[in-house]
Amino acid sequence: MFDKILIANRGEIALRIQRACRDLGIKTVVVHSEADREAKYVKLADESVCIGPPAAAASYLNVPAIISAAEVTDAQAIHPGYGFLAENADFAERVEKSGFVFIGPRPDTIRLMGDKVNAKQTMLKAGVPCVPGSEGALPEESEELVRIAKRIGYPVILKAAGGGGGRGMRVVHTEAALKNAASLTRGEADAAFGNPMIYMEKFLENPRHIEMQVLADEHKNAIYLGERDCSMQRRHQKVIEEAPAPEITPRQRARIGERCVEACRRIGYRSAGTFEFLYQDGEFYFIEMNTRIQVEHPVTEMITGIDIVQEQIRVAAGEKLRHRQRDIEVRGHAIECRINAEHAFDFTPSPGKITAYHTPGGPGIRVDSHVYQGYTVPPYYDSMICKIIAYGTTRDQAIRRMRIALSEMVVEGIQTNIPLHQELLLDTRFVRGGMNIHYLEQKLSQAKKLEESR
Repeated sequence: MFDKILIANRGEIALRIQRACRDLGIKTVVVHSEADREAKYVKLADESVCIGPPAAAASYLNVPAIISAAEVTDAQAIHPGYGFLAENADFAERVEKSGFVFIGPRPDTIRLMGDKVNAKQTMLKAGVPCVPGSEGALPEESEELVRIAKRIGYPVILKAAGGGGGRGMRVVHTEAALKNAASLTRGEADAAFGNPMIYMEKFLENPRHIEMQVLADEHKNAIYLGERDCSMQRRHQKVIEEAPAPEITPRQRARIGERCVEACRRIGYRSAGTFEFLYQDGEFYFIEMNTRIQVEHPVTEMITGIDIVQEQIRVAAGEKLRHRQRDIEVRGHAIECRINAEHAFDFTPSPGKITAYHTPGGPGIRVDSHVYQGYTVPPYYDSMICKIIAYGTTRDQAIRRMRIALSEMVVEGIQTNIPLHQELLLDTRFVRGGMNIHYLEQKLSQAKKLEESR
């Protein structure tokens, strides 16, 4: 096991990783920008190193500075968290070539799954069901584009091969709009990801977003920890996540989970990972694999009792998985609400000083947060300041506990999206479960039209 790990991230995930390390008796080094000098995890770390000014490009994305910090503090491994450099194969490669252990998959695996075209082809070979679409990157010839779209059937969605996070995507409903849409998407893909390649898939009208959590080691052992429903989202950004997914049967879970595990073995996957699917009419369709820890990993931890971050660390140290598939049992239900520093219904950011802060408690409540009273939320990074996770023996109990938790949560000095969460937890469609990925945006659009008509 490692003696010291450098955490190459910020916010709640930096504190989450730090706590996992302390529980394992591992010392931590935290790198931070000038803007995060007063962060809780910086004060709690065994060592901290300032690696640059507030801008992420000059700090959290500054690879030489991070490597240098690991060298001067004599760290043995680097945990990238999520976002920033977590799925950057070149960074993972640089970490390993510099003599450190990257706590995540191997660089070639990250590179393979980061290219959505190659990832899809790999999944098809492994027997994982995929959305009908182009067999590879799209050609630039307009006639061939039209032919492929006709074979798939409109509407179709164009996606950046090197994309992620909801960027580089465009839905096309007619042949007349296809050529221009392809040109725009290529340009966006090149600008955002440095890769102009795009591909085409059938656009599913009413899908849910279901993802499967997996763990795998370098000894070809792999297990799945059940699925999460992340359908409550806006502009491809998740707002509420839950596990297990409503209306997914144990048989369905086992069927798709076993295929994901087999895919892990085929590609030699190591670490925690998530297979993301669109689910419609009883069928799963693979869309991408996230080769990192997910923001929503706590809901899976709550229903399985497994510390996913600690397992990442153990696997990176060369240990075999401590659990077999027969040991994994899904118990109860968990829901996570992402609390952001933003106006609740127009989503404009609200950085600033938190003048009052009180987190909820009680049976089944977990709060993952790096902020405190007096903390200043910087304007430079993601607006998430807290995750509230509510666990219950049933989904209904988890919902009731989350409502209570939201009512107890106090954040003053800045605006948050707590009122939106409170409204959603009372929404009859959410309470029933199984809404599609378009539900929240449609709900918000209808509310806006109603407000404008008054």
